[in-house]
Amino acid sequence: MSSEIREQGPVQGTVAPGFESVKRLYERETETMAERNSQLCVFHEGERVVDLWRSTAGDTDFSADSLVNVFSSGKSLETIPIAWLVGQGLLDYEAKIADYWPEFATNGKADITVADLMRHEGGLAAFDTSIPAADLSAENIRQNRVGQVIERQKAKFRKGEGNQREYHAVTRGWIINELFRRVDPDGRTVGEWLRAEVSDPIGADAFIGVTEEELPRISPVVPLGIGYQLRQSLKPRALGRKIKLSLLQLVGRVLRIIVSGRNGTTRGAPPPFVGMKKIEFFNEPAVATCETPSAAASCSARGLAKIAAMMAAGGTWDGREYLSEGAWDALHAHPLDADMIIASTTFTQGGVNRFDKVGANGSGAERAFNEGREGFYGWMGLGGSIFQWNPDNKIGFAFVPTSLHLVDMLNERGKVYQAEVLRCVSK
Repeated sequence: MSSEIREQGPVQGTVAPGFESVKRLYERETETMAERNSQLCVFHEGERVVDLWRSTAGDTDFSADSLVNVFSSGKSLETIPIAWLVGQGLLDYEAKIADYWPEFATNGKADITVADLMRHEGGLAAFDTSIPAADLSAENIRQNRVGQVIERQKAKFRKGEGNQREYHAVTRGWIINELFRRVDPDGRTVGEWLRAEVSDPIGADAFIGVTEEELPRISPVVPLGIGYQLRQSLKPRALGRKIKLSLLQLVGRVLRIIVSGRNGTTRGAPPPFVGMKKIEFFNEPAVATCETPSAAASCSARGLAKIAAMMAAGGTWDGREYLSEGAWDALHAHPLDADMIIASTTFTQGGVNRFDKVGANGSGAERAFNEGREGFYGWMGLGGSIFQWNPDNKIGFAFVPTSLHLVDMLNERGKVYQAEVLRCVSK
């Protein structure tokens, strides 16, 4: 890959007056960082103020309308249909999942609440079996192919007192989908609801499960090799390091993951999908056309940023209400702090993280996680994507890259754009 990224294509797109520095930053970062294809889109106060994309590999098929798997950025998308159910009076975050899905209650799961699941405290961070991708089609989901697997799972929690939070990297979306379809009056899946109630009406390319016709629009993700990232970490940034982390930072993050993993429940668990051996498995059409909300949403930055702008505006866009005021408030309510993987997180009952200012005694990981994105809600995806909104500043933000920087667990390379956008709106 290192040879491919030397062919610098031009930055394409536009920025509004006052946001020219974001374009300069994007041009510099995509020239100096290990990027292949990427999109950056920002809305402010209802207007699209940043709309940029670039292929440094000479990929003429890549455009602002290309779709990319945004991995865990899909976790913020999946919170919206659940909040909609709450707004309709059909679901309560404090209620037990088994109240809506009695078969869920077996094997120590009877008291798990909806909020527990949304905060990654449901005790189901991994399943005891891999799921065939075909079982995740909307049709097969309705046949309870995945539901019956979840029903027999045993709740397992991290060792130690006072912290049940453990990252449900893939499983949260599968469980949410089963809960949602049981409560939705029309029995839809999360992907079907998102397309019908948000993506199509608002005109946003953000899908959980693409159609066969949409498959050619997908730009595949390309992970950077671990050896390449290790070699790059040895270089000072001034001498052309193409990843964010130095060797010392990289080692610190890895050690924290190892320590955290010792108390976790996912060690030795089978891969989430049958046949999955590498992360490139997520490029398979069978994954893209089926529904894995937490890890396989296919989106453009334009699409995500528009939805984020709607969320930043309180759930309303262009005169249409997508989430009621009560639903929006409930989604963002009751944020609770707890450690998860390599940083302390602050998840609301609706399942989005609130990024806060860090105090004087904050750790380096907390600063790397929060500083530059204070006031944003949402989450981010493996390797680089970011889908977040800032209600106070009316910002909808999305960064969508195809190059996966897997060691950048806090997505700091995309955070530099958030920080610059905040500077622009605060002038």
